[in-house]
Amino acid sequence: MANAQEETGIAEIRGFNRFYTRLLGALNEGLLQSPYSLPESRLLYELGSRGRTTAADLAIELGMDPGYLSRLLRKLRDGGMVETTASPDDGRAQILALTPDGAAAFRALDQASREEVGALVAPLGAARTDALLGAMRTIRRLLDPAAAAGPVAIRRFRIGEIGHIISRHGVLYHQEHGWDGTFEGFAAEIAGAFAMRHDPLREGCWVADRDGEVLGSVFVVDAGEGTAKLRMLYVEPAARGLGVGRKLVGQAIGFAREAGYRRMTLWTNDILHSARHIYEAAGFRLVAEDRHRSFGQDLVGQNWDLDLWPAAGAVTAAS
Repeated sequence: MANAQEETGIAEIRGFNRFYTRLLGALNEGLLQSPYSLPESRLLYELGSRGRTTAADLAIELGMDPGYLSRLLRKLRDGGMVETTASPDDGRAQILALTPDGAAAFRALDQASREEVGALVAPLGAARTDALLGAMRTIRRLLDPAAAAGPVAIRRFRIGEIGHIISRHGVLYHQEHGWDGTFEGFAAEIAGAFAMRHDPLREGCWVADRDGEVLGSVFVVDAGEGTAKLRMLYVEPAARGLGVGRKLVGQAIGFAREAGYRRMTLWTNDILHSARHIYEAAGFRLVAEDRHRSFGQDLVGQNWDLDLWPAAGAVTAAS
C-alpha cells in the first residue's frame, strides 16, 4: 500500500494527466477539429512521418494492443486513408502506407498541430518556453530512461546556474547523506565568493549539460603558491554511470595545467566513495585525514593532491 507521500504524488500525476488531455483537446470526438480520433490521428502521423511500415512494427513502437491497432487500421483503410501491399520479403506481412488522401489528411493534421502548439507557447516568451522544454525533457528521461537523449557536453557556467548548483548540493547531500542545512550554507559561501570575484583566466566553473539540463558541476579556484583547488564536484543521480564526474574532473585538471598551476588539491570526506574513485583514477593521492563534526554528522575529512607537472598521464576532458 502506498504511503501518504506516494498517494500525494499519484494524485498529482493523475491531475496533470487530466489537465494535459483537456489542454490538447484529446477528449474531443475529433482531434484538432478533424474527423479523426486521437489514436487515428497518431496512426496517420506515424505513417506520414516514417513512410512504409508494418502493423507489427507500429504495435511495438506505439505500445498498442495488436487487435485494437488492427481495428483502427481497418477503419482507415475503409475510409481510403491507408493502403496495404504484400511484403516482398515476407508474404505473411502487409506493408502499410498512406494513400494520396491519407497523405493530405496527415499534412493537414501536422500543420494544425504545429499552429496549435505555436499558439500555446507564444505567450510564454523565450525563458519560460525553455523552462517548459526542460521540464518535458526531464519527464521523458525519468519515465523512459531508454528515450533518446543528446550527448553530455562540458561547458562554462551561465548566469543563474550558480544558484542552481548551490541548491542541488544542499538537496542531494541531505537526501543521500543526511547532511543538514549548514552544508548548503557552506556551498553558498564557496560558490558566492567565486561568482563575486573569480579571475576567469585562473579560475572557472564548468557544468555537464545534456539537452539544456545541468547534470553536474565542478569549480577550480586559486589556492595560492601555484596551487589550484578543485571544489564542489557533484553529479545528478540520473546521470551517474555515464562518466560525467570523470569528464568534469578531467576538464578541471586540463584547465589548471593550461593556467600554469603546478599542483591541484581538494578536500572531500571518506563517505563520498564515488568521488574518491574518480580522484584516484585521475592520479590524486591521499595526503591527510582528520575527523570532524560538520553538517550535522561525524565525518572523516580527506585532503588529496595531484602534481600537475610533468603532464604525462594526464586525464583530460576528452579522455
